[in-house]
Amino acid sequence: MPSLKSHCRRGTLIVLVGLLCILLLAVVFAQQLPPTASIGAAHAQITPPPPNYLFPDGRGYVYVAEWHLITAGTGVVKMEAAGNERKVTATAESQGVVNVIFPVHDRFESRFDPHTFCSLSIFKHSEEGSHRRETSIHLDYAHKKSALDEKNLKTGETKHVENDLPGCATDVITGFYYMQSLPLQLGSTYEFPISDGKTTTVRATVEKREHVRVPAGTFEAVLVTAEAINGPLQSKGKVWVWYSDDASHSPIQMRAKLGWGTLLFRLQRIEK
Repeated sequence: MPSLKSHCRRGTLIVLVGLLCILLLAVVFAQQLPPTASIGAAHAQITPPPPNYLFPDGRGYVYVAEWHLITAGTGVVKMEAAGNERKVTATAESQGVVNVIFPVHDRFESRFDPHTFCSLSIFKHSEEGSHRRETSIHLDYAHKKSALDEKNLKTGETKHVENDLPGCATDVITGFYYMQSLPLQLGSTYEFPISDGKTTTVRATVEKREHVRVPAGTFEAVLVTAEAINGPLQSKGKVWVWYSDDASHSPIQMRAKLGWGTLLFRLQRIEK
């Protein structure tokens, strides 16, 4: 059986970080929109928020990540106003035995247009094991291109990559802020593009209501499944996310099943 160390080296916490960025979410909204019909991947699109939409500015959502009953790390996601834009920050920190074997200290920041939900830029500072990298991504909708610039902080090596970009995309951090702006009525399905330099279409389905207990409390929740249906993340796993079934729709729990195991993210607290 592979050791804990080999599992970590295969990317346990790297995946943890990626899933935090893709799926950790935090949003409160004022009104429900009409039901949205399922659409094909070719027509996946970002829907602008309604004019009176309330963003969860200043709220920090703190999660604990568990792997095989081991506490692997914590993640914090927060949104703030930044002039005419919105800024989302996310951090991931390894803990306990995992931190000894494969330390992770990552920081992410994205900016998006609050009128359209189109992402504008992404910045990542990654410290994962012996790797140290900084990555910047600029989304140029006028030219329908994304530009990725990455620097290896240990060797000084750099790279520049450009990819095609649809008319509007969210990003791996803001994606679930966007999803929380949708009605999330039972049986609804939504498809929308996410860009992390390359573009992936995500399909999210609102499946059922459940009773869920996490460190932050006990909640009646709606269960949403999410998976990539094309692009670089296709067939990389499936994620289940539970939102409180009330006006706040707080993101309270997430479970991700991948080829080597399952990660569970549970809401510890909300910082204001």
